[in-house]
Amino acid sequence: MKLAWDKTGERLYETGVDRGVLYPFLEGAYAAGVAWNGLTAVNESPSGAEPTALWANNNKYVTLMSAEELGLTIEAYTYPEEFEPCDGSAELSEGVTIGQQDRKHFGFSYRSLIGNDESGNNHGYKIHLVYDCLASPTEKNRSSVNDSPDVSPFSWEVSTTPVPVEGYKSTSMLTIDSTKIPAVKLAAIEEKLYGTAASEPTLPLPDEIVELLK
Repeated sequence: MKLAWDKTGERLYETGVDRGVLYPFLEGAYAAGVAWNGLTAVNESPSGAEPTALWANNNKYVTLMSAEELGLTIEAYTYPEEFEPCDGSAELSEGVTIGQQDRKHFGFSYRSLIGNDESGNNHGYKIHLVYDCLASPTEKNRSSVNDSPDVSPFSWEVSTTPVPVEGYKSTSMLTIDSTKIPAVKLAAIEEKLYGTAASEPTLPLPDEIVELLK
């Protein structure tokens, strides 16, 4: 079949970020998720996967690839109270906190939108699940109120540690595409992630997601 470019309905793009959820890691498991309001950006910054050439007999013998790592930058106008231990804070008493404490691990999920030339931003979405995150200290800038209204946004550099996936190499991120999954199975996954009237939101591991899709 002859190739055709930019056919109607196939002019896809991704945009936006919403539905951020924090899943604190407590006592060896992810605790109930909490909504992350004011999320403005999530920037993925993979590193590694760099080639190293080995030479023998005056020729390239083999090329080895280093391990790949995933880092994130989370930007927001605010953050859930449950994130404070992940940011190195501890509460001494009601309303009094201190910093420079051990930082707790956490899981994180967020959604980006898929658009096309027919449906605009309503074509679909992707849910991104990020595992075993650890936030690094970052700057907090504050300035005087003036005649140009603005707020002081927060930003965190986040490193990740991969989790096991049966039959594959370990991974730090799993992405779910709503345009490629039956609605009933997608609803089951979202009930896990966002909770229901009868169940708490939780972060399923990759093997649990596979089970939900069977």
